[in-house]
Amino acid sequence: MPAPITSTATLTVSSGNNTPYKPALALLASLFFIWGFITVINNTLLPHLRAVFDLDYTRTTLIESTWFIAYFVASLPSAKLIERIGYKRSLVTGLLIMAFGALLMIPAARIPSYYLVLTALFIIAAGITLLQVAANPYVAVIGPQQTASSRLNLVQAFNSMGTTFAPLFGGYLILGRSVSGTVSESHILTTVERLADARSVQLPYLIVAAVLIALALVFARFRLPEFNQGNRRITAAERKQHSLWHHRNLVFGVPAIFIYLIAEIGVANLFINFVSQPTIGNLTHEQASHFLFLLWGGMMVGRFAGSGLMRYFAPTHVLAGASIGAFIVMIVAACAQGPTAMWALILVGLFHSIMFPTIFTLGIKGLGPLTEEGAGLLIMAIAGGALVIVQGTIADAFGLQISFLLTAACEVYTLFYALWGSKPTNAVAEPAT
Repeated sequence: MPAPITSTATLTVSSGNNTPYKPALALLASLFFIWGFITVINNTLLPHLRAVFDLDYTRTTLIESTWFIAYFVASLPSAKLIERIGYKRSLVTGLLIMAFGALLMIPAARIPSYYLVLTALFIIAAGITLLQVAANPYVAVIGPQQTASSRLNLVQAFNSMGTTFAPLFGGYLILGRSVSGTVSESHILTTVERLADARSVQLPYLIVAAVLIALALVFARFRLPEFNQGNRRITAAERKQHSLWHHRNLVFGVPAIFIYLIAEIGVANLFINFVSQPTIGNLTHEQASHFLFLLWGGMMVGRFAGSGLMRYFAPTHVLAGASIGAFIVMIVAACAQGPTAMWALILVGLFHSIMFPTIFTLGIKGLGPLTEEGAGLLIMAIAGGALVIVQGTIADAFGLQISFLLTAACEVYTLFYALWGSKPTNAVAEPAT
């Protein structure tokens, strides 16, 4: 297991009536929106870059793998940065890091350079990691423990709102303005067309950088509520009496996040190439991006619905039902043909919707003074998305459609976690507020 993340103060937040949490949460929701938006731009960027650089599926998915490797590399430094400069400054720093990466995409597209693109995307993802390390556990512990899953699903719905609109943005400004995005997959680009297509990403990323800088300025001026300074972390001596290994929900939750990300990212990144195939949807990449909008729209709807359902049903039961539904539609997508396979793949977004926030809150449940360390490990597990390259390799060897059987296998582990792995052991009682 990776080294734990440490910090000076716990994530327990004072719940006094005078603390302006609603405005803070509304502003934090904008972070969830923007990092979801930028992450899913990759779904339209990948088929575009595949055509520009003439990549096979393995090297295409390596682009996304580089993105998620950043989560593993940047999680621990992000936690140390938060400890050193504070929560608010870390959020501003994360936004500015993302803006720098977005601006780096402009020379990467102008050259064009495959490796400079990888570097730019890595930097953007490192900035998102800093935001994730701070924002997810903050939202999870800001209210009662029993409604943590509902609360995080609600805020994550704004993340899904960003992922829903991103394919339209990328489809219009990237795929819609390029030759590769408006012709059939059989068309072979000329050198001049490749160069023109590569440069079509400059305007979208300039817009993204401007928005990120503006959002950083807003956060710099906004007064965010501080963590309760009356609840300091336990001392190093006391820490030795506690072990993350004694909490089953975390021990099995880390691989649950890791494996789930393989499923989510594999579906999203290969969606356009899959539905564009003559035997599935027979669409151009630009047309396929409109259906990708429905995939992410399903995740948004599912998270709003899931937030409501979890007020009446146990999060573990909702997670189990979603896992079963996801497994069924992925088997259909891997075995059927035509519109049936396409719509099955679209439907998986609805079932995937509640998985990440629900696994996250179940994973940190009952950790008490170890909440920050456990949350850090769960965020680090987002690096599982880097293994989408495994699906790319399977697609090259056995066919793109067969590769979705890997996604179906991932749903089985999520079901195991919902039914057994998420049950807390040695849970620490929630402090009175």
